[in-house]
Amino acid sequence: MKIFDEQQTVALLKTLTNTPSPTGYTKKIMNVMASILDEIGVEHVTTNKGAIIVTIKGENDERQRLLTAHTDTLGAMVKEVKPSGRLALSMVGGFNWNAVEGEYCTIHTASGEEIRGTILMHETSVHVYRGAGSLPRDEKHIEVRVDAKVRSANETRAIGIEVGDFVSFDNRFELTSTGFVKTRHLDDKASTTLLIQLIKLIHEEKIVLPYTTHFYISNNEEIGYGGNSNIPEKTVEYIAVDMGAIGDGQQTDEYTVSICAKDSSGPYHYELTHQLVNLAKANKIDYKLDIYPYYGSDASAAIKAGADVRHALFGAGIESSHAYERTHMDSLRNTAELLYAYVTAPMVDEEEEI
Repeated sequence: MKIFDEQQTVALLKTLTNTPSPTGYTKKIMNVMASILDEIGVEHVTTNKGAIIVTIKGENDERQRLLTAHTDTLGAMVKEVKPSGRLALSMVGGFNWNAVEGEYCTIHTASGEEIRGTILMHETSVHVYRGAGSLPRDEKHIEVRVDAKVRSANETRAIGIEVGDFVSFDNRFELTSTGFVKTRHLDDKASTTLLIQLIKLIHEEKIVLPYTTHFYISNNEEIGYGGNSNIPEKTVEYIAVDMGAIGDGQQTDEYTVSICAKDSSGPYHYELTHQLVNLAKANKIDYKLDIYPYYGSDASAAIKAGADVRHALFGAGIESSHAYERTHMDSLRNTAELLYAYVTAPMVDEEEEI
């Protein structure tokens, strides 16, 4: 049995990252998710907020698990149609403006049309604006140059663009010969891909899980409340499958699965976190244990909302998070193997009994 299929994983990851889905504008990506699950042949339900839940019955239906990943991404909305015809933006999700400066984008109009543009500093031309390189990258200076013959606000509105329209950033997906995946929105479409691949494996191989397990594909994580509603009442363990943060002082890298001990919300459940560590050791899965200083997950959101669950977090290590991101196939493979090891293992408080 093949736990990790590199070719299928890359193909699905490319499909998902190619589908625009800034938080608040996720109907298209969730329709794609529903179609994929229909193709696999598993039942699923859609919540009022547009998330999707797949439930796979296990031997124990009284104590249940939930794993979640999210399809929503960073993006922006049109804040103002400027007198020049260009667009001022308002952020959706947390990123730095310099991370998208110079990026191609798509404006999604209310009528359903998609109009191309480029995100630029207003003072981009070095032949006109002296010292523009030292100006702050912020809402005052960043704008969208629309790819249409528009020279005024009225002309821009005439082609259907209005305040409140969503703007998505080009992903620029690339798989290198050295095994790196470079694309925007690996957070969290990498983990979403791995959850879907796990669902497919369980279904096709007719694997009987020890516990009924819910796979929650959320669509509001980047604004802080993705997977903290519709948690089935019998859920005991809640795993956020998200991204590992890389940077100075971090152990996480692009080649291992990153297990989070603590983020800005506080420590994750100690025993469950260390069960993940022990599973990685027992199955010879390369891992790193880490603390993410400026980070929150759907699992921590669930705890804040009052869910009585044990919570943990792990995922592939993602370089340059919330910018043009990168990871390696080794990290995806290690994450997939830990996912499988976890869903087929006894719960942490039953290990000694079993």
